[in-house]
Amino acid sequence: MIKTTKDHLGRLIEYEYPPKRIISLCPGITDTVYSLQLENEIVGRTKYCIHPEEKVRNAAIVGGTKKVKLDVIHELKPDLILAEKEENTKEMVEELEKHYPVFVAEVQSVDEAYRMIHDIGAVTDRAEIADRLVNTITSQFQFLPNVQGKRAAYVIWRKPYMVVGKDTYINSLLERIGFVNPFTASEGRYPSVSKEDFLQANLDYLLLASEPFPFQEKHQMEFAEFLQNIPSILVDGEMFWYGPRMLEAAKYFKKTFETIN
Repeated sequence: MIKTTKDHLGRLIEYEYPPKRIISLCPGITDTVYSLQLENEIVGRTKYCIHPEEKVRNAAIVGGTKKVKLDVIHELKPDLILAEKEENTKEMVEELEKHYPVFVAEVQSVDEAYRMIHDIGAVTDRAEIADRLVNTITSQFQFLPNVQGKRAAYVIWRKPYMVVGKDTYINSLLERIGFVNPFTASEGRYPSVSKEDFLQANLDYLLLASEPFPFQEKHQMEFAEFLQNIPSILVDGEMFWYGPRMLEAAKYFKKTFETIN
């Protein structure tokens, strides 16, 4: 049957319900779709959609998160495409919606991650499974560590240095753990920063992510040259994804940040 719903941008979406041929263009959403037992329905994903590893290989790669191959998408004949406001471009969505229903999610906080899971469950006829997933994550997040207001920068890129800023899921998660992010006052959601900016931020810790830039021990030494008294911690960037990675995150954060008080 044909169903009508609104996505997170307030756009009216008309699509075949329940969808039988789904393409997901955002790694966290793709991971979520599989966790909702939709492995038989998902026919396409981006090259960055790598979880769950044993299942995504069965879905065709349609390109990246910023640029897709329309010819491949046309071959797959999707009845629903799932996108995310930050991960995917407006131009991409506008082109795709000429041909297919496109549901655009928006995730900038932990609560919005819960909303995304609920709503993806609703549009795919997996509401009950989605509710259980959210309830499990919520119960585990009750045991997040509390670092009691320590100031930390979450670094995602090198040359130029880029950090997580305001209105992002990662920053929302950092705040849940008790960190204070001094770069939420900076312009943009992922601001570029200089060595001087780091020095003036009055940091207690530096969090160096494993992705999108793969920070390693040698980069800790690089930062130590100008942030001599600021400890740096290498963190698994995938634990800062929304979706079912959140199930692993609470234990990971407790172990990673247990020595901070």
